[in-house]
Amino acid sequence: MAGTTDKVQFNLKNVHYAVQTASGDTPAWDTPVKVPGAVSLTLDQQGELTPFYADGIVYYNSVSNNGYSGDLEMALFPDQMLIDIWGYTKTETDNVLIENSTVEPKPFALLFEIDGDVNGRRYCLYNCTATRPGIGSKTNEASKTPQTQKSTVSAVPLENGNVLARTTDETTSQVKNEWFDKVYEKEAA
Repeated sequence: MAGTTDKVQFNLKNVHYAVQTASGDTPAWDTPVKVPGAVSLTLDQQGELTPFYADGIVYYNSVSNNGYSGDLEMALFPDQMLIDIWGYTKTETDNVLIENSTVEPKPFALLFEIDGDVNGRRYCLYNCTATRPGIGSKTNEASKTPQTQKSTVSAVPLENGNVLARTTDETTSQVKNEWFDKVYEKEAA
């Protein structure tokens, strides 16, 4: 039926993270936390195409799926995300954030939405790690231009092989409406 499926996509919004609380055969995540100020997300696939030659031709192509890697750009990463993902601590008396180089970042699920001309898509990358955001700014000139922060995100497969979940044009409204309430997991048959 014409007009019921997306032809294009645009506009990143509704970025959320959910800290991974268990891994292995039964991964689990905390409740997703919204991160306001989404600017851009550019993730490139990670993997290789490896040809096997026999009989003088490419007899078989092996394709690996190692997830995605790229940059998440935000207006400003919130303090709570710095604490939850990158292990910053906040002093009790002065409320100052402290970054410690010996603290390992926590794995998390990254949830987000990309608009479409009809329905749009909601995504969940299950097993992410990320570099802490950079620091930078520049002087104001004739006008104020907001400066952004970037973090490099790596999304790798879970033990069960799952990397990503994404809604489709046919996804039920209930699933779409509850997408950011918890990390999506396929119901057992």
